[in-house]
Amino acid sequence: MDGAAPLFRMEGISKRYGGVRALEKAELVVEAGSIHAILGENGAGKSTLIKVMAGVVAPDEGRMTLDGREATFASPGAANKAGIVCIFQELSLVPELSVADNIVISDPPKRFGMIDRKAQRRIAEEALARAGAADIHPLALVKDLPLSRRQMVEIAKALARKPRILILDEATSALTAADVSKIFAVLKRLRAEGLALLYISHRMNEIAELADQCTVFRNGRNVASYPAGSKSDNEVVELMIGREYSHIFPPKPTAVPAAAAPRLEARKLSWADRLHDISLTVRAGEVVGLGGLDGQGQRELLLAFFGVLRGLGGQILIDGKPVSITSPSVARDDGIGMALIPEDRKTEGLMLPMTVRENLSFAALDRLSKAGIIDRAAEQRLIDDMVGLLAIKTAGLDIPVGALSGGNQQKVVI
Repeated sequence: MDGAAPLFRMEGISKRYGGVRALEKAELVVEAGSIHAILGENGAGKSTLIKVMAGVVAPDEGRMTLDGREATFASPGAANKAGIVCIFQELSLVPELSVADNIVISDPPKRFGMIDRKAQRRIAEEALARAGAADIHPLALVKDLPLSRRQMVEIAKALARKPRILILDEATSALTAADVSKIFAVLKRLRAEGLALLYISHRMNEIAELADQCTVFRNGRNVASYPAGSKSDNEVVELMIGREYSHIFPPKPTAVPAAAAPRLEARKLSWADRLHDISLTVRAGEVVGLGGLDGQGQRELLLAFFGVLRGLGGQILIDGKPVSITSPSVARDDGIGMALIPEDRKTEGLMLPMTVRENLSFAALDRLSKAGIIDRAAEQRLIDDMVGLLAIKTAGLDIPVGALSGGNQQKVVI
């Protein structure tokens, strides 16, 4: 680099939520015209790092420089103005609005105090073309687009802000291989145009294809930076987990005999236009995987087992006997004993303003109470067991669960 300052640098960045360390003296260097991959386990600090970069949260200490000059971002808008734009894993589009409305939503062009629709459409068309999605009509409603097209609109929305640094957080997690290839082509072109791209992913094959440089985070610290392709997958995993890598999951036990009695059966489940004659069998001691892209009925199938879908057709059996599940509480009862970890923890799995303690014990209050009074000693034993078993990192049980990192929030759901 001939001694020139990097485009962006983070030095000694620390961030705590309560007493929990999310980042500790973290360092990162981002160069123009490169794709920099960020790797790490859940809870390693990746999400907090990009939130600091994007102006979503303020660091407790440390400094950032842009073009060699000190930079602080009091809000995402301030980061955007400086040229740092983030595409988070959860899409930020408004389904009921048009593609063009979404692309300019944060800064619509005005004329005589009114939105300039002609200019808005031009901006949208230019952004879509740059994102390799010129086939998407700017006046189409986002809700009418398939997921892969929505992802391209999200990228176009980011590009309309004219970023110098584009951050992508698990941007391909719900896409087909064909759609991923299209997005990769766009990212490589943006790199050739001189953009700096920060890419967060758990997929080693994606990082091998895309990245120029990699940085591994563990327990809130960057533990290694290296040129992409210079380390094996096993070496990278060992850096991520901090121990010798032998296997990610425990070895599988002996296969469950096909003749074993089913614990759970679904027979010809149908609902609205989302489920069509779905049948499956789950035996005790086995894990059954449901495959498919987002929105193909997996969510509805799981909800069917918990009495949420009204007008469900078909039959559910537990231990060979038909059951009528009319609510989640019925599904949870001892005679059935099912529990659900929902896909959206923020709206379906947790009560974010309530405490870690309340969230951990809420589902078991009926078992922890007698005559309407909670047995606090029993509650504490249950909570201590769960915190220890899942290694939940929290500054205390009486802080809001929303203050925990994403990985620790997910542990509370589990």
